[in-house]
Amino acid sequence: MAYDSFTILKSTAVPLPIENVDTDQIIPARFLKATERKGFGDNLFRDWRYNPDNTPKQDFVLNDPTFKGKILVGGKNFGSGSSREHAAWAIYDYGFRCVISSFFADIFRGNCLNIGVLPVQISPEFLERIFAAIYANPDTELEVNLPEQTVTLLATGEKESFDINSYKKGNMMNGFDDIDYLLNIKSDIQRFAETLPL
Repeated sequence: MAYDSFTILKSTAVPLPIENVDTDQIIPARFLKATERKGFGDNLFRDWRYNPDNTPKQDFVLNDPTFKGKILVGGKNFGSGSSREHAAWAIYDYGFRCVISSFFADIFRGNCLNIGVLPVQISPEFLERIFAAIYANPDTELEVNLPEQTVTLLATGEKESFDINSYKKGNMMNGFDDIDYLLNIKSDIQRFAETLPL
């Protein structure tokens, strides 16, 4: 498996109610030299998290121990800008397994799905209710159910469905990237190849 399989995630969440978060803010360009997916979490939102002298900015949410969890709740238009897949790597490497927003940039969405981060798009109204619930009680838990394609505020039972490509859904549930998927159906491919004329 390329990453841990994703079925049902119950977790507290980290709120980032900022609209139009672009990939350069998620992972600044100066950290793109590495070619492996390791170590990017240290520089997730680097310029928002740290001062020039590398001391943490106390007012940034990732430096606030009040908020924690495997779910990042972002504002509208999350992941815009350049197509760098390192932005998704940084989110995964930091420990997030799901990002919830009311809108995602398409390339960022695809990059997340390729590496095991589930991008969940919900209505602006439900997003606001989630933000309000987290700020009212940072221990608020969300349930992200991939088989049923739902997000639930567990404290109130409020629930909303989300869409996902069926192929990507299957891969997420199995922990497959595209190569894993092909390897998993290798015998089917071989049997099909044997039916082709020489």
